[in-house]
Amino acid sequence: MTKVTALPADDQQCAWYHLSRQRQAKTGHSGTSSARWAVIGAGYTGLAAARRLAEHFPHDEVILIEAQEVGYGTAGRNAGFAIDLPHDIGAEDYIGDIEIAKTTLKLNLLGQSLLQTQVKTHGIDCHMRSSGKYQGAVETRGIAVLEAYQRGLDKLGQDYQVISEQDLPHHIGTSFYKKALFTPGTILLQPSALVKGLADSLPSNVTLYENTAITEVEYGDKVVLKHEHGQIIVDKLILANNAFGQRFGFSQIQRTMLPVFLYASMTRPLTENEQAQLGGKDFWGVIPSDPFGSTVRRTHDHRILIRNSFSFNPNGQPKPHCLKRFIQRHQQSFMNRFPMLPAVDFEYTWSGSLALSQNHKGFFGQLAPNVFGALCCNGLGITRGTVTGTLLADWLAGERSELTDFLLATSGPNKVPPEPFLSIGVNATLWWGQMKAGLES
Repeated sequence: MTKVTALPADDQQCAWYHLSRQRQAKTGHSGTSSARWAVIGAGYTGLAAARRLAEHFPHDEVILIEAQEVGYGTAGRNAGFAIDLPHDIGAEDYIGDIEIAKTTLKLNLLGQSLLQTQVKTHGIDCHMRSSGKYQGAVETRGIAVLEAYQRGLDKLGQDYQVISEQDLPHHIGTSFYKKALFTPGTILLQPSALVKGLADSLPSNVTLYENTAITEVEYGDKVVLKHEHGQIIVDKLILANNAFGQRFGFSQIQRTMLPVFLYASMTRPLTENEQAQLGGKDFWGVIPSDPFGSTVRRTHDHRILIRNSFSFNPNGQPKPHCLKRFIQRHQQSFMNRFPMLPAVDFEYTWSGSLALSQNHKGFFGQLAPNVFGALCCNGLGITRGTVTGTLLADWLAGERSELTDFLLATSGPNKVPPEPFLSIGVNATLWWGQMKAGLES
């Protein structure tokens, strides 16, 4: 028997969740149920895996288990960038090995295509637009990063546009940035609305249980998933719950994923007068040249999102004191960029976790007899989670492709040091990175 020692418990003020369509959560599980398949985690990976399994095995029930409510947890808390391009922050030109980069691009493009098809087929209202993204720089060091990335994009043969300091206000209103690279392939969307829509359009042979946290697992010829109100007995289990997956008893993924939390705030809607003062396009997204800098978005309903600041939360749960502290940093970042909007306040502030690995690799494949996983998206959950969940289900149905073989051959996330050395090291890295980001934050 394996006891699951950490469960998700996200904070309550995620703007994406509250501003998206309200839905009735599916009833939590109770009693004893049996099925051929179970998937733990109803984020992008789990939703994609459950959908594809149900399509491959239309006569089998697929049970999808979510510890919280769909759209409330991690999948609904990101900045809403479905990115196409590879971005290897460990490589000098942010592209690295060209063959790996080409395959990564194919994975990301397939993830985008799968999502676009579902949104169109099921009429999911998630404000999805193929609007591209800006990568902005403020300081000399940030501009050097953009120049290196240009060289990498040239090597990969991908389109981009260099936006000068004087032209940037015509694009995003603010004159804060000194230079930006615009890449056209990114899709922007409302993440919680997307996840809710994907959950409510699952095939009829998928049974979704929300607010059902698995607390014990028994492995054997059958897998027994126990929770507060009952148990679910299945032939095969897929773990699609990112960093929480390492709590399920498998040595190859224990101490490999870092639950790092990012913090975001979103304003009230801008008035028509404030929109005119801001100028620029009415819908855009900016990512920072420095990984520790600020992500900024203007949303479909004319709000501004600021996302920055990190904390390492080993138990996978948010830290309320960080939420209170980082809102001040968000306010300063907002005023640095938008001095023309002095009366605009934040309406929501929240946190959301990333599953990061030290070597920027995820896990894909078999963990034990009857147990499989697609885990650790390294901050690219929208596209990477969707494509890995889909391809894992294809593989379990006997279908293989070049992309499946690439994922199966990946070494997976490497081990990290034990505590207390891990927390000391990660916290020092986060502190130094945020200090070094300077005006990019």
